[in-house]
Amino acid sequence: MSFPSHIASDPLWADGLILVHIAAGVTGLIFAPLALATRKGSRAHRRWGKIYFWAMMAVALTALPIALFRPALFLAFIAVLSFYLAFSGYRVLYLKGLARGGHAQTGDWLAALVALGACGTLAGLGLLRPALVSNMGIVAVVLGGIGVQSALQDLRRFLRPPASGSFWVQVHLSRFIGSYIAGLTAFAVNVVPRFAPGAGLYAWLAPTVLGSVTIAIASAYYGRRFARAG
Repeated sequence: MSFPSHIASDPLWADGLILVHIAAGVTGLIFAPLALATRKGSRAHRRWGKIYFWAMMAVALTALPIALFRPALFLAFIAVLSFYLAFSGYRVLYLKGLARGGHAQTGDWLAALVALGACGTLAGLGLLRPALVSNMGIVAVVLGGIGVQSALQDLRRFLRPPASGSFWVQVHLSRFIGSYIAGLTAFAVNVVPRFAPGAGLYAWLAPTVLGSVTIAIASAYYGRRFARAG
């Protein structure tokens, strides 16, 4: 999600895209915590989770054309990363059968390969050509690395199905929280520096650190819970 400061200079159709982009991003920021706070598997959890998923799709679909006419290459990569994390977290609910001999669909393979290429490029540009990614070299490497790791985990899972039938729990949680981290990061980097100049790097990295801790705690908790139930 992005909150540009020069909306007035863009063409009218671009203004509409930006407004939809902002509205979808705010929707995602609101409904993701609601889904996380409700009982897993409940009707409310599924409802809030779906709203978040579709909001992130709208964020990605609007971010890509915005990135082209700006241009803002970094925005395009972050859009791919955030949506892939949400997509893979959503799709894993339909891939529970992998542990019982099921197979991933063509769309799952394509999404993982596209995410692998895009996030690998993001990390590579962060190392070699940071100017092309808004001079956010460290952030590009960190977020690109997260995307590469996630895509490789999925491809490995497609080729070598997991032995545990509860694998999807940790994947679902970690991917949705990871997607939320990407959206929260984009929000923080646009808002925090306006009130605390010089805090740009911290605004980029703080959500990743806090989100990673949240993922670890939630995954451990639900992993133990499902293990007892199983």
